[in-house]
Amino acid sequence: MSQEKFAEEYEVVVVGAGHAGCEAAAAAARMGASTCLITIHLETIAQMSCNPAIGGLAKGHLVREIDALGGLMGLLADETGIHFRLLNRSRGGAVQGPRAQCDKAAYRLTMKKWLEEIQNLRLLQSVVTRLIFEGDRIVGVACQDGTRIKAGAVILTPGTFLNGLIHIGLTSYPAGRANEPPAMELAQSLRECGFKILRLKTGTPMRLDRNSIDWEKFRPQPGDDQPVPFSFRTSRPLKNLIVCYVGYTNEKTHQVIRNNLDKSPLYSGKIKGIGPRYCPSIEDKVVKFPHHPRHQFFLEPEGLNTSEVYVNGLSSSLPYEVQKEILRSIPGLDQARILRPAYGIEYDAVSPAELKPTLETRKFKNLFLAGQINGTSGYEEAAAQGLVAGVNAVLKLRGQEPFILGRHEAYIGVLVDDLISFGVDEPYRLFTSRAEYRLNLRIDNADLRLLPYGFKLGLVSEQEYQRFQEKQGRIKKVIDFLSRERVKDEKGEPIPAVNYLKKPGINWDKLVEKVEIPVELSPEEVRFIESEVKYEGYLRKQEKEISRIIRLDNLLIPQDINYREIPGLTREQVEKLEKNRPENLGRAKKISGITPAAVYNIYLYLEVIRKKGLRDNVPRGTCEPDE
Repeated sequence: MSQEKFAEEYEVVVVGAGHAGCEAAAAAARMGASTCLITIHLETIAQMSCNPAIGGLAKGHLVREIDALGGLMGLLADETGIHFRLLNRSRGGAVQGPRAQCDKAAYRLTMKKWLEEIQNLRLLQSVVTRLIFEGDRIVGVACQDGTRIKAGAVILTPGTFLNGLIHIGLTSYPAGRANEPPAMELAQSLRECGFKILRLKTGTPMRLDRNSIDWEKFRPQPGDDQPVPFSFRTSRPLKNLIVCYVGYTNEKTHQVIRNNLDKSPLYSGKIKGIGPRYCPSIEDKVVKFPHHPRHQFFLEPEGLNTSEVYVNGLSSSLPYEVQKEILRSIPGLDQARILRPAYGIEYDAVSPAELKPTLETRKFKNLFLAGQINGTSGYEEAAAQGLVAGVNAVLKLRGQEPFILGRHEAYIGVLVDDLISFGVDEPYRLFTSRAEYRLNLRIDNADLRLLPYGFKLGLVSEQEYQRFQEKQGRIKKVIDFLSRERVKDEKGEPIPAVNYLKKPGINWDKLVEKVEIPVELSPEEVRFIESEVKYEGYLRKQEKEISRIIRLDNLLIPQDINYREIPGLTREQVEKLEKNRPENLGRAKKISGITPAAVYNIYLYLEVIRKKGLRDNVPRGTCEPDE
């Protein structure tokens, strides 16, 4: 038993109040668990350390899913957004994604206010330095001021603070964010726990004084005329309050960078951590893509009451003087003043292969990890993990079934499954291409897929659930009407209205010229109906494929099975299967080196011994893998 003396006790303690920590703490408290959210500074709750933007391709899907489950990020982005765009608007609904530039200060302050209003949730400003265990179970945390806090479950969401090291040129200093101390002792505590520690790197561009920019040299990028909200709960119309601008580097810029690569910690070997492949620094772009005569960047105001402008696309760890030289090479920025220099940051992360699908660690019971500590990048990926960890921490304490989303159910399911199945060797970013079933995982149907889960978990109110049911009733009524109603096509032939809408080049606006819809629909409901109708044939095929895969993946493997008896498995495959002991075929096929042929051999072996009656704990096979 632990000899620690605890000053306070909570069911759930969340360490770190970034985007993961806020969602985790809010979810746990709203599910009824006494919860404590510990942060180094109360003023930096939900701080947008990099760009104050939410969403984008795939990331926007995550925010919609977080919202459908009752999370905060989507509603908060709508509340504090100042520039809204729906990306890929001209393409199909499956690859569209909302994005919002938010007021950085308003986002942080509003999140703090919302958290303060949640029952069962206490905010605490302190620094956690050590985890406290009894055997293989976490029981609390120790703080820098000597306080010990007891916890039924602990969720770690430290962002980039673990052993953080900032680089500006060849100058380096320990920090979790610019001018904020790193979590050195907590990082050491995790190393002592025996976790596999990764060293990763990310960065941020300079912030400029908007009054020093010649805006006429750049192309305006206004927001959408009719902004699409993130949250299904947002009923008011959204307004664009700023304009962003597009610019480009040039050959002079690239020469400045090439001339100073010896001063870059990236290319001098000083930075050891691996950076994000899909969000490279400007020096990385110049070196790796020398054939490009220019690189795009965006000038994005950080809020309504600040002169700071974020230069999206010019992330760098070059020295301050070189950053100024880069700006002087770009017309329109040649007189720009730097308010905050760009920098790179290295930090520790834990291999997510050490986690269960609930985000609980395999080594220690009731210890959950979420956010950048799991090797991800981005606010949205962090928030999604925080929600999953917060929900599962409470379910674990209550002895209830865990909340695990499948890859076919949500981008959140894709994210978590990718992390725990394949681990990371660079900061992970979600893309629509990572989802096999993205026709099913659209932004317009996130509530249909996930809101019932949120309601069951207690994160969606009765009133919100009632509105959801009324919405589904309207949609069904209209789709049934379109299936019955007939309109004349281009040849004058009468066809069902639903078939007319399926035709290439025919959209909702053209449909309503021929038929009067019996129910008033919101733009969101129109987008859903149009996608469901146009994708109908593909969706039917995909549903069959999903059912087949799920049945096979869920085929249980007895935990005492002798893999050496299975014909066709290599020695390496046997060793990996014995080490991992997957609970079903779905987990088996995600083990590195386990081929589809090996999975099929396991399946055949299970079927043979079941049919021969050699074992009574082998479940009946439900389908052939090549069916």
